[in-house]
Amino acid sequence: MALKIRLARGGAKKRPYYRIVVADERAPRDGRFIERLGTYNPMLSKDDEKRVELNLERIQHWIGHGAQPTDRVLRFLDAAGVLKREPRNNPQKAELGQKAKERLEEKRQKAEDAAAAAEEAAAEPAASEEAAAE
Repeated sequence: MALKIRLARGGAKKRPYYRIVVADERAPRDGRFIERLGTYNPMLSKDDEKRVELNLERIQHWIGHGAQPTDRVLRFLDAAGVLKREPRNNPQKAELGQKAKERLEEKRQKAEDAAAAAEEAAAEPAASEEAAAE
């Protein structure tokens, strides 16, 4: 049985409130859990001490029993000084996907073709004017 320390959502629509729980990873997000370890209220300001409340003693107990925190809970534990969270780095984050690159290339090609056609159209009347002048 793999254990996770994760958030279980509560509260009303557009008014989220989360319980920090330890649960079997196969259990539904808001479903059955083993123990409640704290709360997280994102509606409170970031400097409010009641925004994140943790039972650090029980969290240490469950981590000792092999429970793995999710990324969001790991951020809370890092801020509390319990665990260290390694910063993530994704250098390809801003790169376009394959299809977007293909669409961009098609658009660029159409623009080049239109510019070449306009250039040819501008060159033809000048050539016909020279021929008419002779």
